[in-house]
Order: sequence, then C-alpha cells, then structure tokens
Amino acid sequence: MEAKAQLLFSILFLFLVFVHAQSLQTYIIQLHPHGVTASSFSSKVQWHLSFLERIIFSEDDPSSRLLYSYHSAMEGFAAQLSETELESLRKLGEVIAVRPDTRLQLHTTYSYKFLGLSPASRGGWFQSGFGHGTIVGVLDTGVWPESPSFSDHGMPPVPKKWRGVCQEGQDFNSSNCNRKLIGARFFSKGHRVASISPSSDTVVEYVSPRDSHGHGTHTSSTAGGASVPMASVLGNGAGVAQGMAPRAHIAIYKVCWFSGCYSSDILAAMDVAIRDGVDILSLSLGGFPIPLFDDSIAIGSFRAMEHGISVICAAGNNGPIQSSVANEAPWITTVGASTLDRRFPAIVRMGNGKRLYGESMYPGKHNPYAGKELELVYVTGGDSGSEFCFKGSLPRAKVLGKMVVCDRGVNGRAEKGEAVKEAGGAAMILANTEINLEEDSVDVHVLPASLIGFAESVQLKSYMNSSRTPTARIEFGGTVIGKSRAPAVAQFSSRGPSLTNPTILKPDIIAPGVNIIAAWPQNLGPSGLPEDSRRVNFTVMSGTSMACPHISGIAALIHSANPTWTPAAIKSAMITTADVTDHTGKPIMDSNKPAGVFAMGAGQVNPEKAIDPGLIYDIKPDEYITHLCTLGYTRSEIFAITHGNVSCHELVQKNKGFSLNYPSISVIFRHGMMSKMIKRRLTNVGVPNSIYSVEVVAPEGVKVRVKPHHLIFKHINQSLSYRVWFISRKRTGEEKTSFAQGHLTWVHSHHTSYKVRSPISVTWAK
Repeated sequence: MEAKAQLLFSILFLFLVFVHAQSLQTYIIQLHPHGVTASSFSSKVQWHLSFLERIIFSEDDPSSRLLYSYHSAMEGFAAQLSETELESLRKLGEVIAVRPDTRLQLHTTYSYKFLGLSPASRGGWFQSGFGHGTIVGVLDTGVWPESPSFSDHGMPPVPKKWRGVCQEGQDFNSSNCNRKLIGARFFSKGHRVASISPSSDTVVEYVSPRDSHGHGTHTSSTAGGASVPMASVLGNGAGVAQGMAPRAHIAIYKVCWFSGCYSSDILAAMDVAIRDGVDILSLSLGGFPIPLFDDSIAIGSFRAMEHGISVICAAGNNGPIQSSVANEAPWITTVGASTLDRRFPAIVRMGNGKRLYGESMYPGKHNPYAGKELELVYVTGGDSGSEFCFKGSLPRAKVLGKMVVCDRGVNGRAEKGEAVKEAGGAAMILANTEINLEEDSVDVHVLPASLIGFAESVQLKSYMNSSRTPTARIEFGGTVIGKSRAPAVAQFSSRGPSLTNPTILKPDIIAPGVNIIAAWPQNLGPSGLPEDSRRVNFTVMSGTSMACPHISGIAALIHSANPTWTPAAIKSAMITTADVTDHTGKPIMDSNKPAGVFAMGAGQVNPEKAIDPGLIYDIKPDEYITHLCTLGYTRSEIFAITHGNVSCHELVQKNKGFSLNYPSISVIFRHGMMSKMIKRRLTNVGVPNSIYSVEVVAPEGVKVRVKPHHLIFKHINQSLSYRVWFISRKRTGEEKTSFAQGHLTWVHSHHTSYKVRSPISVTWAK
C-alpha cells in the first residue's frame, strides 16, 4: 500500500512539474544598454539575473530560468516566465522591451560558372584571392565536418583576429575544426524548452554543431566550400564543386533544430558571432514580415552592421504573393532566388505518343521500372489526401506496380515518392498545381519519378480521363546545360514591396536558388528522407536558402578585395552592377512576363563586376537612425532597434528632405502629392580623374530630372552628391496603374565596364 502511495505521489509530482513547465513561456527581455544599476554587479550575467530575482517568488532558482545573456547583438537576456512574472518584469525600470520567443523556419556547383567566376587571371576570384582571409559565419542546422567541401588543403592560417571556438558535443570534438572550418557552436536552449520530443520517424538530432538535417552543410559549402573535383549527385550534375569564396574561412552557428529556429537561439548566436570576429553573417532563415522593432534578426543585425559585419538573409519562399518578402531591414542584404540554365530532363511519354517535359534527378540506371511503360493511376476521392500521396493514403490494390500521379503541395515532394514506394507503386509523376505553374525544383527521388509543370499536368489528366487504360513511361535525359533561358525569377521567391518599409526596395537582388548542388551529410540519403539508405557527399536543394549563401560568398570576395569597405558599400557594389538580362540578352523573366523590381530587386548578381563597381553608395549607421525617424517610428522603437537615444523632431529638422543613401530608389506618391525630390551621394572607388554622365529610363507616368548631369571625381574615395526630382504626370488614384519602374545609371566616360545602375520603383498610394 505504501509503495502504491509513493507511486501516486511521484506521478502527481511529475504532473505538477509538467504543468508548471507548460505554464512558462520564453521571452526576450531587452534592457537599457547604459542601465544605472548595471555598475552595481560584477558581471552582465549577474545584472541580468537580478531582474529575475526580483520577480520570481516560487521555489525555482532564478538562474534555472535564464536561458541566454546577451551583450553584443543586444543588451538583455532570454528567460522562461509565467504571465504573472512577465507583468511584474514589464514594470521594472531599465526594461525597454519584452518579446515572446518566436519560431522561424529555414528558407529551404555549377552556379559559380553560371555567375561568371573562373580562375583566370585578372578575374574576380583572382582579384579577391578567392575570398582569402574573410570569415563567413553561417547560422543554420550545423555542419558535417568530414565533407570534402570543408577540407583545409591549401587554406591559409586561421586569421589572427578570430576569437571563436570549436564547441564539443555529441559526435563532434575540437579536432573536427581546421583552417577551413575554423569554428563551430550550437545554441539549443530556446528550442529545448519550447519543443516536444521529435517523433520516432525523424532523423536523430545531434546535440552538437553536427548537422542532422543537411541544410546547414549545403548552405555553408555554397558560400565557402573548398574545390572538390568529380562531384555529382549519383552521376547527375557532375563537375567540380566549390563555393563562391573557396578560400574563405567558415564558422558554423547551429541555431535550427527539428522544430525550427527560435529567435532566442538566433540572437544568442549573433551575439557571440559579433565577438568571434566574423566578417559576413549568412542567415538562410526567417518568417513573415514584421515591424523592425519586433524583429530579433533586424535588431541583432543592426549591431552586427555597426561592427562592420555584412548580414545576408534569404527573402523567403512565400512567392509569388505580393509583399511577402522577409528580412527587410535596410541594413540587411535581402536575397531572392533565380534559376540556372542546367536541366535534368525526365520526359513523360504518354501512351498516345505525346511527350510531356518533366525533370528529375532520379538515377534510373539500375531500377527495372525506369524507362518502362506502366499503367497510370491518379487516386482521388475520400478525405485521406490520396491525390497528394500522403503516407498511408494509397490503397495497395490500386497502385501496385503502377505509375502514380501525385499533386504537388502540402507534404514534401520526395516524401510523396516514399509514400508511393511503400504502397507498392513502381513510379511517380509529380504534377504541379496552379500555385506552382512551371516551377521545377528537382529531387533525388527514391523511385523513378518526374516533376511536370501545371500546363503538362492538365494535359496528362485530360489524357487519363479520355483513356480506358492510360499508360506512360519516363525517359531520363541526364544533365543538360545551356539549352534553356536563364536566369529567371523562381516562382517561390518572396516578393516586394516591403510591407513594413516600402520606401526601401526589397528584395535587393537575386542569385541562383533552384536545383543547387552542394555538400550533404553522411547520416542522410540524398532525398533527405529517414527511409533513404543511399549515401552521397552532395545533393540538390532549392529555395531562397540556397540563393542567400551565394550572395554571402560573393560578399566575402568583395570584402577580401576591399577590406576597408562597409557593409553598405559591399551591398551597393552588388546592387549597382547586377544584371537585368538573361544569358540570351533578353529581360530576366518571371514566369511568362519580364521580371519587375519587386520580384528581382536590382537583378541577378554579377560577382566579376561587383568586385570593382567604380562607384558606391555608402551609408553611415547614424543615417539609418534618421531614416527610421522619417518612417514615423517612436523614440522607444528606434531605441529598441539601434540603442540610439535620439530626438526625431531634432533629427528631421536638421536633415530636411532626408532620403537614405540606398543604392536603389523607391518613390511613393501619397494622396495629393505630385512631386518628390531625393538626394544621393556617390563615392569613387574606381580610378581618379573620372567623369560619369547620367542616363535615365523614366518610369511610365513620371518625369525625372537629375542635377547635375555629370559627376567629376578627381580622387579615389571622393564623394559627390546629386538630386533627382520625380514629377507625377497623373493624379493619385486617377488610373488603374498604381506602380511603374525605371532605372538611373551613371556611366563612366572611358571605362565602359563602370555602369552604376539604380533600379527605380514608383508607387501611387491610393
């Protein structure tokens, strides 16, 4: 009886502990950086703990509630609090802001050649020493250090300024770092207290910097992976794999886990990375657009920018929805995704003889069903999700030995193939819906499969409906390069205009993000599915997650070639030299129309030109503060972002007619407004005694005047200003067209390569 009572007591105690834990939430508490009570404590951690000691009256040890103490990315801490404790904390002096911990998601070889990088002398790689001496910090899912992409063969010594560590943990020790992979840390406290345990069918999570998911290994090798000859994905896309900056050093900050990436962990990583000495921070993650004063990435990256660190972020994969672009702070470089001219054809030949173009990376040589004519089946009806091929939704009797048609969406593309395989299906056709149109992200499927576009899927289903026994076979065509127009904007790439700050044109730029081959861990098959027993060193992925590290690596090249440049100068160099035409010389496309600035920003990055742009638009940190004032942010909101205690009234009075010296131009005509003047300042980083003349393609419905027409630079690093007047030729809301675009370019009188182009967007607010 006594044993039973003890058992009941133990169960009750565990239940109460569980309920208590469930009632606690993680919050990020921002403190005044010059708090008067701080000097009373021996360390910042003790000061931060003192706030918890004043509000926690339960038996909990306050230190057990403290997750992180922040010093560099922000002054403050992350802690677990009850609602009552939260209200008490808000009332304490020196507390600037309290934000709930938010969960963000990942924005899930040949590309260096496609972008024009080659080892030839005098080229961009040569000028930058292949990224020599620059440190790229990657916030992601970690790294697989044994991948050949992280070999340090031929790498220079670790830079003397590096202050980071190689943090040991599960299956990861300090010997896993080298002269290429110079540091690795992991941040899991926010994730750990917010997440339930992973389900049994997910991949085992390493409590260390080691990558369990592949995403971080892929992105970090894209930015700065070493040269690896004879790389391929099971024979597809064969060639030399290397990152954008193959001689740059890489530092890994693991912040993303099976449940996502928590802002408390991200902020902790940025906090440490600033002190570690990184030059570039690459974040292939984010959420939906939120105000800058509520955005941990925006706040942390402002502090990074003040320390001279370029912060590069993915725009997000919520395209083509308007105003879906994330990571939109003006001090962040926001990257959209574009296509390559490399294809992996997998033609679907229907029983009626007609061919449908599809793509796949299935290595079909050894499968008896590959290329074989099979009966087609499309299982619909009921509410099991069989049209999407959910696991367990396909009746074995209907699909056994057949080619199953699966609609795209809801569950993962490769996951659908696994569901077909488990149900006894022999092959799969993945059919795009109207949302995806002709977008063609390929996968290394676990069975013979092809992805077809929306127009093709309509034809396929029409054939199936008109035939008693429809059949098809898949003809795999390997790898084809140079036969298709590219780049084009990826359908999934998030679009502008910026929701919270439309006076800044976002995204900034696009880079390859569709069907990118890069490094992959050995604990996973190339499809990323737990059931996939195949093992490879490289696989294919798509997303703005893949585009982001291309820009991070190119930013590293620019930094190596121009080590004194600010993050704003590096961003300007990429924006003003971007390409707006594809490799055929025609406009970059967005589906079936020319891409606009809200889809591609300034255009496709051109690393060769960006390393030597001629002129740059530089921005001082204080100018961002004035810009925030012009947006109508309050004093406390600006303080939360910048730690700058300013009077906006005085700043705006002192800087009448202020416009941020951004390399792109966004003009908004509000109701009744007919003209707008903006000012810009250019700095000569090209050659002395240079004359530049302006060329303008005015947006439709707008007259544009520029003064002066010529800029004469006598010296290097000399700065000159110009003004632009935009005069609306129509009244606000008068016509249906509420948007127009154009561009303004400063052209060097002798050096034809110096063409400094700024995209222009004009919006008439209704």
